[in-house]
Amino acid sequence: MNFMQKSLAALVVSLAAAAPALAAPVTYTLDNTHTFPRFSYSHFGYSTQLSRFDTTRGTVVYDAAAKTGSVDITIDAKSVNTGYATFNEHIQGEDFLDTAKFPTATFKSTKVIFKGDKPVKVEGNLTLKGVTKPVTLTVTSFQSMAHPMLKKPAIGANAFTVVKRSDFGAGKYAPYVGDEVRIDIALEAIAE
Repeated sequence: MNFMQKSLAALVVSLAAAAPALAAPVTYTLDNTHTFPRFSYSHFGYSTQLSRFDTTRGTVVYDAAAKTGSVDITIDAKSVNTGYATFNEHIQGEDFLDTAKFPTATFKSTKVIFKGDKPVKVEGNLTLKGVTKPVTLTVTSFQSMAHPMLKKPAIGANAFTVVKRSDFGAGKYAPYVGDEVRIDIALEAIAE
């Protein structure tokens, strides 16, 4: 290799080293201690009842540079928490969640919509009580940064959607007990 070829090769190597690395998709595992799907509904018009599921697992794939992502969540329907043990059993019964036959509910995204650098909507399929319906989650907040305690990349979000429980075969007592159910999810996930 002559002097000119060596100089050109050195220039190519130094430019390649100086170029910014392209981001790649990162897979995040849900932090079960900070991820809680909640649901609320009208109770005879007297009040809006709020309950949650205590056990959720899943992953989020997020590529900041490409502005793409995916969400795959599984909710343990038997972990429903209304604040009252007897009512937890009632909600798990055949008329509502039917956890004996359908112990989990799932959400699998089909598309993540970004505005600027942040996701604002997540389209996907919700499966509850063996019925799958398309839903769109509206993302109300999103954060991506190094976790201050774990020193690992982490993401967090809040999102919601509204579904009709009768669409999922769980419409008993409607319309007295509201058919429309708002589902909110607070989610945090840590890079694998």
